[in-house]
Amino acid sequence: MAARFDFTITATDGAARSGVIQTPRGEIRTPAFMPVGTAGTVKAMLPESVRATGADVVLGNTYHLMLRPGAERIARLGGLHRFMNWERPILTDSGGFQVMSLAELRKLSEEGVRFKSHIDGATHQLTPESSMEIQRLLGSDIVMAFDECTPYPADEATARASMELSMRWAARSRAAFGERPGRALFGIQQGSIFCDLRAESAARLSEIGFDGYALGGLAVGEGQEVMFEVLDYAPAMLPADRPRYLMGVGKPDDIVGAVQRGVDMMDCVLPTRSGRTGQGWTRRGQVNLRNARHRDDPRPLDSDCACPACRGYSRAYLHHTVRAGEMIGAMLLTWHNLHYFQDLMQGLRDAIAAGRLEGFVQEFEAMREAGDIEPL
Repeated sequence: MAARFDFTITATDGAARSGVIQTPRGEIRTPAFMPVGTAGTVKAMLPESVRATGADVVLGNTYHLMLRPGAERIARLGGLHRFMNWERPILTDSGGFQVMSLAELRKLSEEGVRFKSHIDGATHQLTPESSMEIQRLLGSDIVMAFDECTPYPADEATARASMELSMRWAARSRAAFGERPGRALFGIQQGSIFCDLRAESAARLSEIGFDGYALGGLAVGEGQEVMFEVLDYAPAMLPADRPRYLMGVGKPDDIVGAVQRGVDMMDCVLPTRSGRTGQGWTRRGQVNLRNARHRDDPRPLDSDCACPACRGYSRAYLHHTVRAGEMIGAMLLTWHNLHYFQDLMQGLRDAIAAGRLEGFVQEFEAMREAGDIEPL
């Protein structure tokens, strides 16, 4: 394994890139989708099952882990990798997005954010320095700088003030992170939907210097069309020789569109959350297994899928377990969804390497437009 963090671009197709991130804990193939393990677990999945879907890296959540069970406790128990039995790379977010979502329970200042826990109402404070320390205690391979996730909509003056605060926090995060061989720190571009603010943010982050760069302040309610308008220019503002990470995305068509525009990494709770609510994501679109039309259907959820849910179980069985509230329904659908998302990423990587991304996208869109029409 590599002794340091490194990123190599192996192929391009238009703005899209495929490559490999080297970490001491293993390779991350890009474009990469990271399953979300908010509280030290990818819900309804064993770690070896997550790996079996093709995932190279998972995401942990600083906010949730600092509240329960606590970063110090995890450190005493050997770090997050050992704690959750995942030996491959882990990226942890900074906690900024979760703190933003607390709204009336938080107080923002230059120093950081003081907030009340959603669990017990206890008061806590997150600063760039404490976020770096918590992520160090967790043992994160990829650490995110502490930022304010600018809400949407925001006028330009509000977006500028938020971006400038995040850039000051980025510099403090960089200083607090220090030099940690084999570990990486990512800066986060802000600026909402304003091109000049995005450009200024990218320039300031580049000057500070990070191992990778995230596109923040998107997937916060602006809609796909607006998000793609920003992605048409924002990734190219970031250093080309570093990974680009779009936070909190997303649906399969969001992922495909982001990759076309130069994004290398993404994460989202969607495949696991959908699995727990009876939703299956397939090459033909989304399938609601709660619907009565599936109760006598002997077909697999997706005949071209090799996951355990599709190899061994019928739609009728998935419908039954979902409607009955049996845990196995959520487990099988979550496994399927994560498998589908990883299959999609492998398809994108292969298409970029072969120089046929446009054809892949056309096939992807045609299949989804056809819908769930496989004959019985």
